[in-house]
Amino acid sequence: MSSRRSLSRRSFLQLGAAGLLGGLTPLGSSRHVLAGARGFGSLREAFQDLLPDQQGRVTPDKTTIYSSPSLQSKPLKIYWRDTVFPITDVTVGDEQPDYNRVWYRAGEDGYVHSGDIQPVKTHPVAENRRLLAGVIPPEGTWAEVTVPFTDAFWELNWLKPFAYRFYYESVHWVLGVEYDAAGEAWMRLLEDKWKGVYYVPAAHLRLIPPEELNPLSPDMPLEAKRIEVMLQQQVVIAYENDTPVFMARAATGSQMSGSDYSTPAGQYVTFCKRAGRHMASGDPAASGFDLPGVPWICYITESGLAIHGAYWHNGFGRPRTHGCINLTPQAARWFYRWTQPIVPAETQQVYENYGTHVDVIV
Repeated sequence: MSSRRSLSRRSFLQLGAAGLLGGLTPLGSSRHVLAGARGFGSLREAFQDLLPDQQGRVTPDKTTIYSSPSLQSKPLKIYWRDTVFPITDVTVGDEQPDYNRVWYRAGEDGYVHSGDIQPVKTHPVAENRRLLAGVIPPEGTWAEVTVPFTDAFWELNWLKPFAYRFYYESVHWVLGVEYDAAGEAWMRLLEDKWKGVYYVPAAHLRLIPPEELNPLSPDMPLEAKRIEVMLQQQVVIAYENDTPVFMARAATGSQMSGSDYSTPAGQYVTFCKRAGRHMASGDPAASGFDLPGVPWICYITESGLAIHGAYWHNGFGRPRTHGCINLTPQAARWFYRWTQPIVPAETQQVYENYGTHVDVIV
């Protein structure tokens, strides 16, 4: 247990009311989640600024649509991986699963548990892509995917097999813009794991303006900021001078395939940060993973343990990772901007011998 003052049970329960809202909570806004602890009149009120264009994408191989927000209700149909559908309502279901009782309504089809659904939107970028050649710096810049998914190719050719599928809110380093034989614009992206390049339709990514990467609370001294990762409660809390200012539900390390990937308790610092990274390990067909564009990464160990965003699930509130601390991309972006060291917008990565203090507590 940390020797510092931890969040009281009463404050935790108040914050938990805000955290219940799950992956659709607009954590990336300048408003702290603490403001939400005062309470929304209803879930619909909480999400009124996200409807009606809010969509969901199925993240596992398949998920079941039910007649009501309950695992005990009648199964109606199956949605397969990467099915995209309109989220028409949000509600709280019955007692199971207890770690996350938020359900989404898929129009007339029925209800689906939120843990299997990535909240997405379809916002293709429509501006004249020929202007981008003069906007992208020679060293490159960051961009995020703005559609539910798009395919990345090794060559500038739709007819070739695609390399990877890129998902909503994944983040990638842009090297430039090129045009195919039909005059369509493609972004040339760095493949930072295999040291190559990808080509992705330019309309499916948005260049991230430098001002969106400006640090949060930059005048606060390094020693005044700290993070608590509460493993039992599966939440991450940011403090300024021992006052909680932000909370997000998390998914931390677990046991899987006979191996223990539990997030180790201890004291760390966010010494290395980058906005996007291709993370891969092991055999994805077993318990491995292969995830391009993992967003908003704050490394806390040399072995790769990190706080970062996750687009491949929405199952926050229970352990399920290979050791890293998963947050929604919006929450991870907040921590990325709030923590030290500061990463300039034109820089891929910063590595220092200091950082924001992190207590991982059992």
